[in-house]
Amino acid sequence: MLLLGCCALWGMTQVAIKLALPEVGPLAQNMIRNIVAAALILGWMRWRGIGFGLKDGLLGPGLLVGALFALEFAFLFSALTMTTAARGTVFINSSPLIVAVLLAVLVPAERLKPLQIGGLVLAFAALGFAFSDAFSGRGLPGQWRGDALMLLAAVLWGLTTVVIRASRLRHAAAETTLAYQLCAAAVLGPLMWAASGEPWPSQWSWVTVGSLAYQAVIVTFISYLVWFWLLTRYPATRVQSFALFSPVFGVIGAGLILGEPIGWKLVVALVAILAGIALLNRRS
Repeated sequence: MLLLGCCALWGMTQVAIKLALPEVGPLAQNMIRNIVAAALILGWMRWRGIGFGLKDGLLGPGLLVGALFALEFAFLFSALTMTTAARGTVFINSSPLIVAVLLAVLVPAERLKPLQIGGLVLAFAALGFAFSDAFSGRGLPGQWRGDALMLLAAVLWGLTTVVIRASRLRHAAAETTLAYQLCAAAVLGPLMWAASGEPWPSQWSWVTVGSLAYQAVIVTFISYLVWFWLLTRYPATRVQSFALFSPVFGVIGAGLILGEPIGWKLVVALVAILAGIALLNRRS
């Protein structure tokens, strides 16, 4: 239940962002979320006696994944001003495809087997099918731009994963890696917000406050710590397989809470992408 709960929380993140957008712009949301979450994770690390591993060579890769993380979420939040939450959750969860391609190129031991290549082709074809629907004229104006930004965010997420796996961060405490990401985003976020000229929000409804609290406290802080704890208690393959449910919850939530139209093309693309990722995860 905890595994499914984490996936449901993550899937609903795009929905929460959309709920706050009428009052708080995308980069302001991103800034507030990261500052609050960074303060919480730093407090947690101080309480647990966990450091940044400066003597272990973690600073360089830590700053790199932090910069990638900050850019990823700046693109993600901005994308949701141009596309729907349902489409956004499908595109952002294509990140495992990027990881598979990069690792297959960079790491000989990660070369794909025929079945995995088939899964990769299926998933990328489904992504193209979903992206092409943005030009049908039935969606939001300029929707393809939002979809493209979300795909770029997925690429950055994939790059972050590869850097973690290829550097000393793979041996670091999960909280340390998360802290590098959140602290970098907490520093870069205000700079990106100021440079954008986006106004500071003048209205704060309870829906907006609840959305930001959900993003910063429940998702970025609590759910990530629970997920890391689960990884220490159960086989990683079993835990990671549940992540496939995240976009399913996101699409359902976008339809039920936001009233977004969920076309059959998006559903077909989602099923095909998840099937492709499932084939990618097969090792035999």
